[in-house]
Amino acid sequence: MRKILRVKLPKPRREEEEFRSQGGLVLCPDCHSVYHKKRWQHSVNALGVKEVEQMTDKDTKIKFQICPACKMIQRGQYEGRIRIYAVPPQSEKALEELIRGFCRGAFEIDPMDRLIGIKKGSPSTGHAYRQAGSGQTVWTVTTTENQLANKVGRRIKNIFPRAKVKTKFTGGGSDVAEVVVEFPKNE
Repeated sequence: MRKILRVKLPKPRREEEEFRSQGGLVLCPDCHSVYHKKRWQHSVNALGVKEVEQMTDKDTKIKFQICPACKMIQRGQYEGRIRIYAVPPQSEKALEELIRGFCRGAFEIDPMDRLIGIKKGSPSTGHAYRQAGSGQTVWTVTTTENQLANKVGRRIKNIFPRAKVKTKFTGGGSDVAEVVVEFPKNE
């Protein structure tokens, strides 16, 4: 006769941070995104006609709650950070348009994929810029999703093939992706 073993498995990493709803619609008062049937959408209008027709009384309850992306931005958190070193002056505008455009496209697909910000600084503005040489501008791009940062890094590599791109996922219970992009110094 077989023994039944009761094994208690550990919770998946960061399960407590995953968004859960008790049914119904959840509206974010900041960005107006809607959570319905385990996914975030841009608005109530994004719900399909079929979904609206199949709604029950339980589904029509409406709650207001800040979405995970807005919470991250309010708390000053990020899951993706891209450091860009030695940006050639003639490529600055094109690079910024590339980053903003790529993130805008990702946001149109998923409202939780967002560009938090692009900060441009010089090596003298802090310890984070020690790797940069004198006179170089260093950009720090933050995103709400680690895969978005990774994809932006790959897109930069595709458009600027001479740039070196390295991606590292930090461990220790964190899902943060650190992407480093270095342009050649003689460009």
